[in-house]
Amino acid sequence: MRARRRRAARVVMAWAVAAAGIAAALLALRRRTAGVADEVVMRTSRRRRNAEVARMGIAVGGTYASVRARQLFAAAPRRAELDDELRLRSAEQVAARLGNMKGALMKLGQMASYLDDGLPEPVRLALSQLQADAPPMSSDLAADVVSAELGSPPEELFVEWDPEPIAAASIGQVHRAVMVDPVTGAERAVAVKVQYPGVREAIESDLANTDLLGALLRQGFGGLDPAELIAEVKQRLTEELDYGREAVNQSRFAAVYRDHPFISVPAVVSALSTRKVLTTELAAGATWREMLTWDQHQRDLAGECLFRFVFRSLYGMQAFNGDPHPGNYLFHGDGRVTFLDFGLVRYFSDTEMATFVAMVRAAAYDHDPDTFRAALETGGLLRAEAPVATAEVWDYFSHFYETVAADVTTTWTKEYASRIVRHTFDRSSPIAQYATVPRAFVFIQRINLGLYALLGDLGAHGNYRRMAEELWPFTDGPPSTPMAEAEAPWLAARQGAVDHR
Repeated sequence: MRARRRRAARVVMAWAVAAAGIAAALLALRRRTAGVADEVVMRTSRRRRNAEVARMGIAVGGTYASVRARQLFAAAPRRAELDDELRLRSAEQVAARLGNMKGALMKLGQMASYLDDGLPEPVRLALSQLQADAPPMSSDLAADVVSAELGSPPEELFVEWDPEPIAAASIGQVHRAVMVDPVTGAERAVAVKVQYPGVREAIESDLANTDLLGALLRQGFGGLDPAELIAEVKQRLTEELDYGREAVNQSRFAAVYRDHPFISVPAVVSALSTRKVLTTELAAGATWREMLTWDQHQRDLAGECLFRFVFRSLYGMQAFNGDPHPGNYLFHGDGRVTFLDFGLVRYFSDTEMATFVAMVRAAAYDHDPDTFRAALETGGLLRAEAPVATAEVWDYFSHFYETVAADVTTTWTKEYASRIVRHTFDRSSPIAQYATVPRAFVFIQRINLGLYALLGDLGAHGNYRRMAEELWPFTDGPPSTPMAEAEAPWLAARQGAVDHR
């Protein structure tokens, strides 16, 4: 019992240190003044410099929190006035206000923020801030970005343009508009995502600070050499800054899932999309929080759709949409879901896929510890010939496959999701010093843990082993649910239409 408590304490301490580091980094803001945007202010003491930046962050963060708090008790006209105080009106303000708050460290912290059950309350509160809304750009600033990117102001490009954003994305905000379809002449409602000016420079500056990034990652993964992990994070987050790349990703997913009975991906309007503006069909539906109020049957169907989308995309497209944020889904009932935001997509090589498939087959289907260990070593998750027993390796790594390892009905719980994430970050196991996270697995872990957390929130209920057998490339399980039966004609019609990169 004491050993268990000591291990739990070490896990909590690792989380606390990592969360504290992330929270501090999120508060860090760059000093920028008009006319000296590129000036670097040198400090002889790193501690002094970090303390100064943290104080600046606390001041700005406190102002934002204060205004939001006042809005709760203000009359409507005063709420609008207070809201206007938060508008970002220039690239300099975006850089100063959003800087690290919307930078690379926020992206890393978001993964943890889905999985905060069972953590100490201060850590929970710190992580919850990673999902807080960002202050919006002013309507003039957003219009300036559209004009610069598309050549005309939004009022000329669109039949209707709502200057008020309808959603905040991770590096931009979304506006509702109406356009005329150039082919049919019909009006179409569209969503226009506009990137914050200067956010590219802010994130690239964050990514240059590999010392801080590496320190945070070491707190989470024992025995980890973070070099490959940092390289992977830097590459993916840099790619996410390019809305042109996101348009290609989303178009690929939309083409693969066209006419699917319960998976929907909005089409991209390429003529009105650039590296900093992305225009797509406007989708409407219930939010995650609204869907959580539905009855358990509807939540089960939503969970099944999320599961099928993730793993059909992995095994069919060799791709993962690596941002399992609750805000990236819209729900329509009876398991129908619209998937949004394809900025963080990871495509996998045939060799990487062969490793994933070998691992899941050995762990969940064949229950073969020796083959499983060999696959882990081939994939680089475990150091070859590490001086640990195969039984210990099996016990440490096979937890991730529990929900699909047996032909039984499973109920996902928040406790299970929390246990998996605590296990992932547990540095006390003797295996930890021989385990690491290769580049191919960085965002696999992100979406796996995120998906587990979402299914736990849903309390999703079903036989996920049978669902998995429909999706695994080495099995050919028959449709096991009404949703699978509804999907069968689409699968037959789309046979061979999957687009490998």
